[in-house]
Amino acid sequence: MDSKEFLTSYLNDFSDLIKLNRNIVDQLVEVSDLLKNVNAEGKKTLIFGNGGSAAISSHFSVDLTKNAGLRCVNFNEADLITCFSNDYGFERWVEKAVDFYGDTGDLLIVISSSGSSENILNGVKAARNGKFRAVVTLSGFDKDNPLCQLGDINLWVDSRAYNFVENIHQVWLLAIVDLIIGKAEYPANQDGS
Repeated sequence: MDSKEFLTSYLNDFSDLIKLNRNIVDQLVEVSDLLKNVNAEGKKTLIFGNGGSAAISSHFSVDLTKNAGLRCVNFNEADLITCFSNDYGFERWVEKAVDFYGDTGDLLIVISSSGSSENILNGVKAARNGKFRAVVTLSGFDKDNPLCQLGDINLWVDSRAYNFVENIHQVWLLAIVDLIIGKAEYPANQDGS
């Protein structure tokens, strides 16, 4: 297969995955409502991911806070991750961050392409043992992955291709930001500049 054929096939496959799906639309509305309700109650959203999913969590967190005006924090600081990983083990660093930074009524959003990342699963279990209002998961690969079994809302991509799964997660999360704002086009600064 030459380069043009590869890209044509690749983009067609991606297009098939992102096509309108009423169930996903309903879930995205639920997540949007949950984010707004948590914020209205003076609470915050914590979001976690590994690798590309960590980058997505950062992008979503910043846009949700700056553009949509809702408090959302992510934990991608090397000092925090290495400290918690060193002291508690990498598989427990998200759990410890949830324990230390989570408050009663907060929302947890976690992203794991495979749905099998042990540190993410332990973070969800910590939220379940605590005081979090709800847990939203984003995953891909197998529909019955462990993460898909743990959330109140489970957004799942029917693909085993990391970049397809991660890109769709990003589209969904940024669509939620725009849904909360109520439009897709707006200035980068609050003052309109």
